[in-house]
Amino acid sequence: MALLAFILGTLGVVVLYWRYWRNGQRHLPPGPKKLPFIGNLLSMPRRAEWETFADWGKEYNSDIIHASALGTSVVILNSYQVAVDLLDKKSAIYSSRPHFTMFHELSGWGYLFSMLPYGDVWRESRRIFTKHFNSSHHDAINQQRDILYVRRFIWQLLEKPHGFLRHARTLVGSTTLSMTYSINVRPYDDPLIEIVENAVETAVELLIAGAFLVDVFPLLKYVPKWFPGAKFQRKAAIMRENSERLRNATFLTTEKLMEAGNYSPSFVSDALRENIDNPKDIDLLKDIAAQVYMAGADTTASALGTFFLSMVCYPEVQKKAQRELDKVLNGRLPEHGDIVSLPYLHALVKEVYRWKPITPLGLPHQSISDDLYKGYHIPRNSMVIPNQWAMLNDERDYPEPRHFRPERFLKDGRLDHSVRDPMDIAFGFGRRVCAGKHIAHSTIMLAAASVLSSFDLLRERDENHREIDPKGKYTHALISQPLDFPCVIKPRSAYAAELIRSSSGLDIVD
Repeated sequence: MALLAFILGTLGVVVLYWRYWRNGQRHLPPGPKKLPFIGNLLSMPRRAEWETFADWGKEYNSDIIHASALGTSVVILNSYQVAVDLLDKKSAIYSSRPHFTMFHELSGWGYLFSMLPYGDVWRESRRIFTKHFNSSHHDAINQQRDILYVRRFIWQLLEKPHGFLRHARTLVGSTTLSMTYSINVRPYDDPLIEIVENAVETAVELLIAGAFLVDVFPLLKYVPKWFPGAKFQRKAAIMRENSERLRNATFLTTEKLMEAGNYSPSFVSDALRENIDNPKDIDLLKDIAAQVYMAGADTTASALGTFFLSMVCYPEVQKKAQRELDKVLNGRLPEHGDIVSLPYLHALVKEVYRWKPITPLGLPHQSISDDLYKGYHIPRNSMVIPNQWAMLNDERDYPEPRHFRPERFLKDGRLDHSVRDPMDIAFGFGRRVCAGKHIAHSTIMLAAASVLSSFDLLRERDENHREIDPKGKYTHALISQPLDFPCVIKPRSAYAAELIRSSSGLDIVD
């Protein structure tokens, strides 16, 4: 046993040295100085990596940075143009995903097609998703669902304003479960929402760099969960349980609704009506359906949370948006057809995506072959990370980036298409761009319009009547979520309150 360990250890050192020597002979992109064998393992940031990566770009005067850790080549893209040049224009090389032992093997989430390597399974999953969710018929159905659940959302804000972040998550969960599984959920304490919330909560650590040692040393996956220090195995067991509950409980609910004849069209119900009975096809359907929820839940809720924060921090922006809404709506609640007539609101939501990026670091890509870019060698199997935070804070595109200023996207009262659209960054690049971005954006736009037409979002005051700074702190995870902050939500008038109550979609509220 000791001899085997010695042999494996020696081979590991040889492989690491070979990779280090081989890459060192070629002209890699600039980056921090690497130590023999371990590379930049000790200098890789543990928090707010996106800011450190952006600082490296300034230090080395380059929009593309190279680092390494234990033989893994890491390429960081700090500008939009570099990301387009590689991830879009060379998508044949950069469309795969790296393998994470914790995520793909231990956590139970390895089936999510957003993280699958580029290949037949990913292509088929994407094709099935696009066929359903990009059809005009289902767009119309989903827009009607949006209206019903957004009306319920503003009713919740009226009844229980202090729970606004929780209500935002319920809104996203409700619309997603409805369009994916035909499930209508209760406004409060729905058991299915609790299942999916638990699943999302336990999964947030998965793609944080350095969160799990097993991703650095994959052989640790064989350590039993009772072994001292094997906390990751116990976490993985909880993740697997939550993953399976989400994947199966929601699917089973749809089957029961269909048996009772009490369901509306959805992704799963439409597929089951085609008489799918092959176990492999059923498994794929479950996988894709779970992906729909996991892809949209935290991201859309994060954007809505940032919307509330920005309105509290920038009251003058809120007032401008409300004046535009009042002019267009003339005393009624918004519908999807009104959105085209609201350029300032469009600009406001674009600034929400830019100001506090939902995913500061985009999902990592992987190069499947060696590449040459502007004289730099990018090794095969490099982990390629688009630093979306750096791109969305690039002063060349967005002057004074830390200021929330929707006007940057407007010219003469209209959207200025010469300014880079944050949606082209926030939802990913190349063949791995978010397939459901139009669904998320549609919900966010309607929710923002409905909230601002109905409420004033104000700062709380302390016992001395001084305004309380909302701070604006966020979680440290792949998807950056705003932490709870003080916010006063008041109906703009008695008429607005009555309009909310009379339009709240009581058929789904009870």
